[in-house]
Amino acid sequence: MLFPGLLFRRCFLPALLLLLAACGPSRSVTTYVAPLPVSRIDSILTASAAQYRLLARELPAGRFPRNWDPAAGKLNTSGSDWWCSGYYPGTLLYLYERTKDTALYREALRMLPLLEKEQHNTGTHDLGFMMFCSFGNALRIAPKPGYEDILVQSARSLATRYSPVTRSIRSWDSNKDEFLVIIDNMMNLELLFWASKHTGDSTFRNIALTHANTTIANHFRPDGSSYHVLNYDDKTGAVKQKRTAQGYSDASAWARGQAWGLYGFTVLYRETKGQRYLDQAVRIADFLLGHPRMPADGIPYWDFDAPAIPDAPRDASAAAIMASALLELRFYADGSFNASRYVQAAEKILVTLSSDAYRAAAGTNGGFLLRHSVGHLPAKSEVDVAITYADYYYVEALLRYRDALTYHPRKK
Repeated sequence: MLFPGLLFRRCFLPALLLLLAACGPSRSVTTYVAPLPVSRIDSILTASAAQYRLLARELPAGRFPRNWDPAAGKLNTSGSDWWCSGYYPGTLLYLYERTKDTALYREALRMLPLLEKEQHNTGTHDLGFMMFCSFGNALRIAPKPGYEDILVQSARSLATRYSPVTRSIRSWDSNKDEFLVIIDNMMNLELLFWASKHTGDSTFRNIALTHANTTIANHFRPDGSSYHVLNYDDKTGAVKQKRTAQGYSDASAWARGQAWGLYGFTVLYRETKGQRYLDQAVRIADFLLGHPRMPADGIPYWDFDAPAIPDAPRDASAAAIMASALLELRFYADGSFNASRYVQAAEKILVTLSSDAYRAAAGTNGGFLLRHSVGHLPAKSEVDVAITYADYYYVEALLRYRDALTYHPRKK
């Protein structure tokens, strides 16, 4: 069984190290000098563990961290039903896995029971975010009785939102005449693949595949970018409307939405080895990495079509998701050019996110790791703040990159 981040460690590393040792015009074997060496990554992870101990002390009982607003100097929290609730225990578990800081593990164990009831929540499409990033990591790192059952029930709840008419999983519950599907939903399919393998029930897998195929058919533009929201006719399955919710305009490329798509279709290829999913991931990567409005430091503006560029807010969360996805996509890339391109792009992002411009100083930022993320700019919500999912994918990307640097192919 594969859980978040685990496949990278089993499969990605040999190919990455060969690439790093044989890059350059002459393709001669050289010693690769990483822009973030292992010692630096370990230092960042140790400091991150200390930050999360601070966050744990500030967190009110029964609440999950949502964001830190530096302008107000305020920690904003949520209940377990908020779509980001799984990221805090997931980040704690990632940091514990590397640092062995038992205080983080105890905090994760304190939070998981608060989240457990969401396995029965059929009112959200976000159960992959909520349950697989949390209980999936817990099952992988330190299995306990009941974790598998919680994940299977979570998959069952998610599957109730599938419509055979629209051939997709409903996202938000809204007006009766709307069946809304957002690109973010690609991130919840990994839970269904896991459940199918664990139970032997192909229904979960078939739903995930059908949803992905429908997304390819309808969500994407010729340049590889994605609409944020599609509205389907739930009686005919026809697309009624293509629009945005969190982007600048219906026709714009909302940065985090593009990152969700990149990550989601990379996972689809991992789970299926279907060429169309790899092709889709590559098209998204090409759009992102080749975009003329992608800043030189690798941190995208909140929307690639934002009118205020170059003064528009950047989105560290979109960058962290991109970095983690690219580090996995590299393994599946066809030829060394794309492989090298993906590694270099991920490195650039991680170097920037690990700089003083984005990574918070010790004891600041309410205990969060990264600054300068954007949640929902059109609604003036969570703009230029620290956000829990930015931390999660940043730590995941650091762990994936560190594993690449420390892999020894001759060791058993």
